Amino acid sequence: MAERDVEVVVTGAGAVTPLGLTLADTWRAMIEGCSGIDRITRFDTTDHEVTFAAEVKGFDPLTCLERRDARRTDRFTHFAVAAAQEAVAQSGLDVSRPRSDVGVLIGSGIGGIETLGNEFKVLYDKGPKRVSPFLIPMFIQDLAAGQLAILIRALGPNFSTVSACTSGAHAIGESFEIIRRGQADVMVAGGSEAPIVPIGVAAFHNMRALSTKNECPKRASRPFDLERDGFVIGEGGAALVLENRRHAEARGATIMCRVVGYGSTADAYHMTAPSPRGEGAARAMAMALEQARLEPGDLDYINAHGTSTPLNDQAETEAMKSALGDAAYRVPVSSTKSMIGHLLGAAGAVEAAVTIQAMLSGMIPPTINYEVPDPACDLDYVPNTARRKVVNVAMSNVFAFGGHNVSLIFAR
Repeated sequence: MAERDVEVVVTGAGAVTPLGLTLADTWRAMIEGCSGIDRITRFDTTDHEVTFAAEVKGFDPLTCLERRDARRTDRFTHFAVAAAQEAVAQSGLDVSRPRSDVGVLIGSGIGGIETLGNEFKVLYDKGPKRVSPFLIPMFIQDLAAGQLAILIRALGPNFSTVSACTSGAHAIGESFEIIRRGQADVMVAGGSEAPIVPIGVAAFHNMRALSTKNECPKRASRPFDLERDGFVIGEGGAALVLENRRHAEARGATIMCRVVGYGSTADAYHMTAPSPRGEGAARAMAMALEQARLEPGDLDYINAHGTSTPLNDQAETEAMKSALGDAAYRVPVSSTKSMIGHLLGAAGAVEAAVTIQAMLSGMIPPTINYEVPDPACDLDYVPNTARRKVVNVAMSNVFAFGGHNVSLIFAR
């Protein structure tokens, strides 16, 4: 069967975010315009210049893992497993037996950085003999995918995409292609990240990437606003169950939407800054539209990367205008990072799940904290309040350090 004859659909979605421990809870809070950003509680910030982040609150890994497995895996793996279990349960997929037609791709930009930081302290304080033998499997990025494959007995393609903030989006896009190639009938795809640790916050602050609005954390993430000053670091994970449509229909699954387009490009410009006019991002959008056989005017909603950094938001606006032409001014665009912060390698997966929820509910989540318009960012950013709108086709954009760009398109 030719690739173009294989339709890929989504039959399940799950998420753990700073707004909720499930996708449903996250979505309800987003539509209400809530912020999940607050003071950091996971470590003492006394000596830090940035004292706030978007933490996942009230999460217990024992809800998704046995106690021994929870102790031997990092927080980023916990989020991945919890989100994937929610997605698989919604899909109704039978995982009671080993299945070679089911694969797992979970992206992460940093992996188990909390475990790595803790074990460096052990090394310096107590010596090399005291370093945990579980450090390597807890730290490396691919072990979230590996652990999940063990739990759901998935024998198909299994690896991690590691491309900074596009990791989760790349996992979804590559899973889409794996199914189209006929190498699996089902892929559990997503991203996870747990970077709210001293070294992570300090490093991002010292490269001047983070907002420093310590006096008003909930208003600090303000994508496309003139007074934006950096992103807010966040944590969490999300997963989708992607299937060959024929496979999904044969087992009577409820289809949430179709995956119809995937674009992946590079800026080849700078390690951390986007190309000024967003040329690489524009090519990713155009590539996704071409694969989906859609015109720019067919888009009903765009979930923007929208990091709240001065460079990204302007470059992304330019990219949308370049890729979409006049249609860029007519399609609603919002950044949910205004509410949950930037989840790094998990961002693309969470935002894909949110984009699908917008299609299913007919509601577009807002860009909160949009108060002072930036003349360089002149599109419709759905400011501050959710908007009711029929969404038949939606795009999710994710960009990353290293010049990576991913666009995903979903359709009813």
